[in-house]
Amino acid sequence: MSEQVLDSPQGWVADHIRRYVETDGAEGHEWQPGVFTLLLTTRGRRSGKLRRTALIYGRDGDAYLVVASQGGDPKHPAWYLNLHDEPLVEVQVGAERFTARARTATAEEKPRMWSTMAAIWPAYDEYQAKTDRDIPVVVLERA
Repeated sequence: MSEQVLDSPQGWVADHIRRYVETDGAEGHEWQPGVFTLLLTTRGRRSGKLRRTALIYGRDGDAYLVVASQGGDPKHPAWYLNLHDEPLVEVQVGAERFTARARTATAEEKPRMWSTMAAIWPAYDEYQAKTDRDIPVVVLERA
């Protein structure tokens, strides 16, 4: 992308993204033992600017799964809200970069996908328990 990309305003996340990008994922793809992250770039729904964050991911066939948990906050994360206006996103997994279409898992898909993600990061169940918001699972499919 030739357009400037703004990284997460959270310092530790921005540091994680910087190392991930600089090393093509050699540092940061495996964030903790057995827990892998991807970089998701969305277009801001109000600013129109490209915004990048790092997210834990899982797989469902060829699709990548991410959870819009925001630690159980009562509001959806900004990156999730951005997907409603522009579902075409850029994804980096390790050194690989590709365009994907993002969608929220259907009610039928979600239980299976949630189980996949909670097996990777059990705190997702805690996050859901502490909020009234239905935390979405997002499916990223290559465009």
